[in-house]
Amino acid sequence: MENRMGTEKMSRLVLSTGIPLMLSLLINSLYNFVDSVFVSRVAEDALTALSLAAPVQVLVSALGFGNAVGLNAAISKALGEKKPQEVRKTAEAAIFLAVCSWALICIACFAGLHWYFDWQSGGNEAIAAYGRDYLRICMLFSLGQMGQWVFDRFVIASGKSHLFLFTLSAASLTNLILDPVFIFGFHMGTRGAAIATVIGQFMGMFAGIAINRRWNREIPFSFTLHPDLKSAGTILKVGIPSTMVQVLTSFVTVAMNSILLAFSSTAVAVYGVCARMMGLCTVGVHGIDNGLIPIVAYNYGAKKADRVHESIRFALFFSFVFYAPFLLVLEAAPSMVLRLFNASDNMMRIGIPAVRLLALAWLVSIPNLVTASALQGLSLATPAMVLATLRQAVLPVLLAAVLRTFHQLPLIWLAFILAEGLCLPLSWLLWNRNRQRVLTSS
Repeated sequence: MENRMGTEKMSRLVLSTGIPLMLSLLINSLYNFVDSVFVSRVAEDALTALSLAAPVQVLVSALGFGNAVGLNAAISKALGEKKPQEVRKTAEAAIFLAVCSWALICIACFAGLHWYFDWQSGGNEAIAAYGRDYLRICMLFSLGQMGQWVFDRFVIASGKSHLFLFTLSAASLTNLILDPVFIFGFHMGTRGAAIATVIGQFMGMFAGIAINRRWNREIPFSFTLHPDLKSAGTILKVGIPSTMVQVLTSFVTVAMNSILLAFSSTAVAVYGVCARMMGLCTVGVHGIDNGLIPIVAYNYGAKKADRVHESIRFALFFSFVFYAPFLLVLEAAPSMVLRLFNASDNMMRIGIPAVRLLALAWLVSIPNLVTASALQGLSLATPAMVLATLRQAVLPVLLAAVLRTFHQLPLIWLAFILAEGLCLPLSWLLWNRNRQRVLTSS
């Protein structure tokens, strides 16, 4: 009997695959969003510290996310080709890569954490201390996050997306309950926020292991120190572009923080708040887009080009539908959103135009995101990376650097809209040129 990826009605498949991923991304966004909401009650310096910590957290997530994207496409393709041995080898390679990622994160923490905050805090020792306390715990105990990415993607790749709800519940409830306990009950400030976050991530990982063992036997797995190198290479081939995009996004955030710090530390705090809002408001878009990758990969492996095209059309439609309500709120009531972060009058003055302009940038980004996911599903790593590098790294920084010369802060936010808009024709060109070559020959 063929997997539902190759037979189910496409509109239903895109939703049933994307919605659990939305929930997963929602929880990951809520970790940072809820931390910021609670930490903003400690001090604005603490909120600024979390904004400065964000690019490093993106780097940490990049390793887990890239591994997850790669294994998702590789396992889905192996399932479509009906190769159970390849499925097992890919699963074991993914677990091994997750542990390696955690080891790299720990090394980076010991080597560069203190230096990073000395550099980025602008000499404000309070901001640096808050940031070091938070990020040190998040990095050294990031194994839970790396593992959760892997075991969550196992159930997605096999079409059992509904099982996600159990891991999501374990992770989210743990973090939401423990955040106020550690931050305010034990008066631990940013350290408390970090402790609540990592405990939630470990709970999500353990729940993922149990669920896959019990209900997802289509993907057998175990830990090994000698993974299949070909399978690891396949994961990395698809996943590295996603990792590089996240890495570039991190460097962009560092560059943007440096640009904004020339205006004020409050501008940095606003940018951090907007980044967390973006993670929350675009969970629908990213859930649909990430769910598109295994659908495209499976039907590409099963030589069903028509279903590939159909999945992309529905992904575009549902991405706009899920983002529309958030766009209306952000444009109509940005002050209401900023009040969640205990915004001062100065933060309101800076934040309201920032929220409105960045909300439009996220809207324009949707076709670019769908195209990149479709290219990844076809294992076209290079064009996906080119598109993502331009829209998320090169163009925003270049445009912001140019617009900074006008000494008008709202123009910095406009740089993001311009970057996404300039990439729309490139996105269309990359897809049309590559899909004809790959799908016609499949």
